[in-house]
Amino acid sequence: MKKVIVTGGLGFIGSNLIELLLKKKFKVLNIDKNTYSSNFYNVREFKRNRNYSFIKCDIANKKISKIISKFKPNVIFNLAAETHVDRSIDNPENFIKSNIFGVYNILECFKNYSKKNKKTKLIHISTDEVYGDILFGRTKENYPYNPSSPYAASKASSDHLVSSYVRTYKIPAIVTNCSNNYGPKQHPEKLIPKLIYNILTNKSLPIYGKGTNSREWIYVEDHCEALIQIFKNGKIGSFYNIGSNKNLINLDISKKLIKIAKTKIKIGKNVKIEFVKDRPGHDIRYALNSNKLIKELKWKPKTSFETGLIKTFDWYLNNVNYFSSLNKKDIIKRIGLNIR
Repeated sequence: MKKVIVTGGLGFIGSNLIELLLKKKFKVLNIDKNTYSSNFYNVREFKRNRNYSFIKCDIANKKISKIISKFKPNVIFNLAAETHVDRSIDNPENFIKSNIFGVYNILECFKNYSKKNKKTKLIHISTDEVYGDILFGRTKENYPYNPSSPYAASKASSDHLVSSYVRTYKIPAIVTNCSNNYGPKQHPEKLIPKLIYNILTNKSLPIYGKGTNSREWIYVEDHCEALIQIFKNGKIGSFYNIGSNKNLINLDISKKLIKIAKTKIKIGKNVKIEFVKDRPGHDIRYALNSNKLIKELKWKPKTSFETGLIKTFDWYLNNVNYFSSLNKKDIIKRIGLNIR
């Protein structure tokens, strides 16, 4: 049985990855420091699974080395990160600590572990935001990094760190850069679950600027399938873009969610699109070219945006207790405007 460590496994993508790994009969250790974006609700369905275990630990903690050595993983999926751009505008320090120093610590621990365990791998999960604003075309893996926010800059730094350790220390690592994820278990500080929460609670739907910012969207399960395929067959030292090749503007997503909601519930009179002050430094468009992954590893996304959006809405509708497991302030408070 393959043994897997997932860091950040109480979060959105991490918990969905763990769910898929357990279905595929992997033995999984979840390492998470349990911050505001972590949620034990996300792992409630498999927390008693004999192939699942959890350790509370920060990836910047030196204890990680002992944890890795004792568990002896075949692969580490590093998803532990501070992720919300708006929060990085208000407080960049947490992003530097987690996304740079935390990754440095993981790399040092993994460097020593991999010397004795030659067949292990580290999959470092990153973002399309490292490429910055892409007004035209789609970015390949060799596209220059040009991050716009402290979050994106911290992720870009971590990607470079991983790449440098591959070249200098010959560690068996791979970097992935994925487009915007959506699906069950995502914190409602993010666009789609935020809109769903407001629809369910009869609130207006806040859209930055004029709603024309364009993002490439991928259903979280498709992303997780790609990660497992990269672990199995990906080339050491490679970067892989993971995306759907489908872009939508935020305004269209809001309209689609309202349309879906009307088929499921009676929506309140306050559920209307409201344009709000834009985020500082807001990138206009992200877009990935994922042909390398598609051609080399024979992967492709299975879930259309329309199908995924319905699945996502249904999950939140059937899991309203998820919202009550979060601090309400983290759901409703507008952040990212605190420019010193």
